[in-house]
Amino acid sequence: MKETFTGSFTQQEPIPDTAIAAAVEVMKTGRLHRYNLVDDQEGEVSALEREFAAYTGATYCLAVASGGYALATALRAVGVKPGDKVLTNAFTLAPVPGSIASVGAVPVFVGVTEQLTIDLEDLAAKADQADVLMLSHMRGHLCDMDRLAGICHAKGITVIEDCAHTMGAAWRGIPSGRFGALAAYSTQTYKHMNSGEGGLLIGDDPVVMARATMLSGSYMLYTRHGAAPEAEVFEQVKYATPNVSGRMDHLRAAILRPQLADLATQCARWNERYQTVETGLRDTPGLTVVERPPEETFVGSSIQFLLLDWPEAKIDHVLSRCLARGVELKWFGGAEPSGFTSRYDSWRYAPSDPMPKSDRVLRSIIDMRLPLTFSLDDCALIARIIRDEVSTVFQSG
Repeated sequence: MKETFTGSFTQQEPIPDTAIAAAVEVMKTGRLHRYNLVDDQEGEVSALEREFAAYTGATYCLAVASGGYALATALRAVGVKPGDKVLTNAFTLAPVPGSIASVGAVPVFVGVTEQLTIDLEDLAAKADQADVLMLSHMRGHLCDMDRLAGICHAKGITVIEDCAHTMGAAWRGIPSGRFGALAAYSTQTYKHMNSGEGGLLIGDDPVVMARATMLSGSYMLYTRHGAAPEAEVFEQVKYATPNVSGRMDHLRAAILRPQLADLATQCARWNERYQTVETGLRDTPGLTVVERPPEETFVGSSIQFLLLDWPEAKIDHVLSRCLARGVELKWFGGAEPSGFTSRYDSWRYAPSDPMPKSDRVLRSIIDMRLPLTFSLDDCALIARIIRDEVSTVFQSG
């Protein structure tokens, strides 16, 4: 009798009791709107901004409605205009090129390596095509950030980091999000903190962050923010920056603050699960483990492996066999988008020339969530099932 897994790949842990209690207190006041405060009360949103700025080491922080909103706001704040080109990863999720298209700009896709990071050779070759790079740390994989910074500095490219999957990660001890002019994070349910939907934007440039604050719908209430530039900075931008309301509300901020306090513990728990699965998958015939560089501190909330040069039918066979045993794998290489998986050639609002080297990698990427509701025994079982099914199909000829 073959082993099967009976857990859920989409079931998250409950919201912590401390966060529930904080949310209830906000609801009891009825003051959910970000500026609905009494006297000199700080409020949950401003407190979260102040605490997240301190957590990342950033000067300024803005809490907003979603990670995608944070990305689009970042583009507007650095001055991206309709028709401008913006470099970005070919391997990412649709909200990244979507944010570029939403401001009328044009994505220019940069290739992906077998380490699932942006291809720095391709970036250097395309660096003259745009003044902004929206760098997606897709699925938590950090490239050589020192080399990337060197390429972008030499070409005068402004970097916006998409840190939706790297909250708590670092490169050589420097937190993810501290290499670019701005960095956007997500607090959507499947990210490292869960408010259902939400986002955070950090940066050090006072004028850029003042623009972002005005864009978020601050009206003229910017002095009520917890980690915003000084009031005099807003004099430069407040009459010339449109209101595209999207700042976070007190309820979501209240849910997030206790989670931020516990984030380091949660990241360590994810990595225990990641290491258990990775160990179980090593040396599986036909399967390539994605090696992590020693400079990278990552958060293993999902895991990826490659089935390089496998025919499509065999990959489909692996996925269906694993699913029959309760293991839900996602494939980024399918010709048609499925759920959240899609490829750069799926986004027809952003046409691109073919990238054969990247296409080979994209066709091979298998992705799996690792929710904290999984025990370490669950993770070991899942790895055994994947190993068994990949080996069986690979050796079937």
